[in-house]
Amino acid sequence: MTGPTTAQALGAPCWLSLAARDLGAAERFYGAVLGWTFRPGELKAGEAYAVGERDGTPVAGIAPLAAELALPVAWTVFFAVEDADAAVARIRERGGTVGVGPVAYPPQGRAALATDRDGAAFGVWEGRLVSRWHVAERGAPAWVELHTRDAFDAAVFYGGVLRWAEQEPGCCETSYEEDRVVLRRAGVPVARLDSGPVEAASPRPQLRPRWLVRFGVPDLAASVAAVTEHGGSVVPGGEWGGAREPAAPGGGERRVVVRDPDGALFTLEADSAR
Repeated sequence: MTGPTTAQALGAPCWLSLAARDLGAAERFYGAVLGWTFRPGELKAGEAYAVGERDGTPVAGIAPLAAELALPVAWTVFFAVEDADAAVARIRERGGTVGVGPVAYPPQGRAALATDRDGAAFGVWEGRLVSRWHVAERGAPAWVELHTRDAFDAAVFYGGVLRWAEQEPGCCETSYEEDRVVLRRAGVPVARLDSGPVEAASPRPQLRPRWLVRFGVPDLAASVAAVTEHGGSVVPGGEWGGAREPAAPGGGERRVVVRDPDGALFTLEADSAR
């Protein structure tokens, strides 16, 4: 089996993954809420793994690893690296914390889970990439964004770990725009780091530093209704606790933060607002 590898996307987001407790329950929930279909994916031999697709395009993976690895049920953004061991060393050198790994998933690759200096969780991946997967703020099924205390300070950390803007083929570039840092690959925005009102010790998870995952849906109201119908919940206050909620044209909602039945946070966004 051949295909793209992390060498072609160094430093860029390369996959979204949910560490779930029950794979079947997660498939039913996300299928109902996001309209995904699922196909078997590859992880370790004999281990269950599902790839969620929208209109035939891969969006994310779900694995029942939360109990096995003693992880919280959560969405994680993975970034492409050339060498997972070297990336883990850079994380520690720069004050981050490595929680798991690198763990081998032969023959696909190797992964590690970590947190940055402010406590936002992320992953690094070395190996094969899922063909046709991508994120973007417009026109893609998903978008990722870091909500952090200081986007510029965070960019120094991630830039060192993920080798942003090193002028090597395949590397990403960053630009500083007001209180944000925009990450681009081949000129296309693939992530944003945003400064805002976060609190590391907040009892409300959506107000802590975190990489948020935003999924586009064709009918926002129907998807929100499906969340509650299938055991999830709407999170009051939105992505920034209500402080920075954008209005949709006409004054309606354009984004809603929700939890799945196991507590994993994610954001629904109307396709028409993307």
